[in-house]
Amino acid sequence: MIRLTKVELRRLLARRLTAAGLVGLFLITILLLVATYFEARPLSAAEQLQAQQQYEMAHKDWVDHSAENLRLCEADWAKQPDPKPKLEEMCTYPEPRPEDFGKPPTIFAEIMPELLQGSSYFLAFAAFLIGASFFGAEFSSGAIGNWLTFEPRRLRVYGSKLLAAATGFVPIAAVVLASILLGTFVIVTRLGDSSNTTGKVWGDLTAIGGRAVLTTALAAALGCIVGLLLRHTAAAIGVVMAYLVLAEGVFAAFLEKAQPWLIKLNFDAFVRHDAQYYVTECKTGADGSYLCDYVQKTLSFEHGAWYLAIFTVVLVLLGGWVFHRRDVN
Repeated sequence: MIRLTKVELRRLLARRLTAAGLVGLFLITILLLVATYFEARPLSAAEQLQAQQQYEMAHKDWVDHSAENLRLCEADWAKQPDPKPKLEEMCTYPEPRPEDFGKPPTIFAEIMPELLQGSSYFLAFAAFLIGASFFGAEFSSGAIGNWLTFEPRRLRVYGSKLLAAATGFVPIAAVVLASILLGTFVIVTRLGDSSNTTGKVWGDLTAIGGRAVLTTALAAALGCIVGLLLRHTAAAIGVVMAYLVLAEGVFAAFLEKAQPWLIKLNFDAFVRHDAQYYVTECKTGADGSYLCDYVQKTLSFEHGAWYLAIFTVVLVLLGGWVFHRRDVN
């Protein structure tokens, strides 16, 4: 099994699509770092002067009129019918602060989790695409039949291909994520604020990156299985795109309470260690009015981990059963 996996790994790395995918990942990494650089750049001297002038005007207006505005607001609040909103919520006039004007500094600990999560998406997609092509192309070309004449034990062939695809993407994902993490830290240290990057922050970011590496490996293996089931790379990509549009887009929009059973939200919950989503809750008030509100809910890390684990095991078993019994000609 180990020798077969090594052979499959060499075949995977020798494919032109794999090389093209690695180049694409490199270019996306560079683009992310360039975008981070432009986002973290501070304002020019002229823009900073304009922001300072706007702050001074707002602060002067607050000094001159805040007491009068508060008095008028309290009078309006007293005339409101019951149930009244809270006074401190309706009548609040905080003093303007200089940091509220102009561009706030980019904070490393705030932007990095989102960057890592976004990076996990394109890594998973690239791994799935290459994995689907790795196995699906062998059915399209008929090469799988020749390969089974050298190694007729199908489950060993099946397992070696999944292991090669999964393990082959572990170092690739690790290098990409480490480059984004360290590159962003250097950029933000020079242009923004990284002073609050404590050991806990680094630990959390490393954990997110580690889980993103794992999801990349799973995506590569699942791509192989879908390529096996559909026997064609384009069909595998079509199925994924159809799922994203119909299930994650249309279905999730109409049936909000079904979101915890969709792949993307569980993917996010696993990578980010919990994920938030919104559902609309409506009720009839005491006066007969019908009110709806958006309620934030949390999908736990444990739910996401179990979901992905069960989903992966089911597909692996299904793929193994199909490959063991299907005619490969």
